[in-house]
Amino acid sequence: MSSWPRSKLDRIVLVACGLGGVLLIAIGVRYLLVPDAAARAFGLAYPMKGSELHYVVGLRNIWLGLLAMGFVALRAWSALALWFATGALVCFADAAIAAASSGKVGPIAFHVVSGVICVALAGLLLGKGARQGQA
Repeated sequence: MSSWPRSKLDRIVLVACGLGGVLLIAIGVRYLLVPDAAARAFGLAYPMKGSELHYVVGLRNIWLGLLAMGFVALRAWSALALWFATGALVCFADAAIAAASSGKVGPIAFHVVSGVICVALAGLLLGKGARQGQA
């Protein structure tokens, strides 16, 4: 891990990026705690008129997939390791949501297996990053 940036602009950019991450986490937590209010604040109709929430989720998945592909293209092994490690948590949470919602074995198993694969990939990528001085 590199040291704190020396230039004032670099420090401002780094802090702004960190605050952006904190904001997204807060928005995500709000969706978990008060989903209807969060959806209305996002600008979705209440009750929803169609599949707009599905579009929001779909766009987030496309963005996350493009991010992973970008990390691959940049050979950013440590970033990919973090991506897959956090992805594993999401997969296991998705499995729990599916279990509580429909209880269907297929989707639950898909999410659990995806989480296990994410954990394995994160571990392999951490090792690769460490061997190349990225960890």
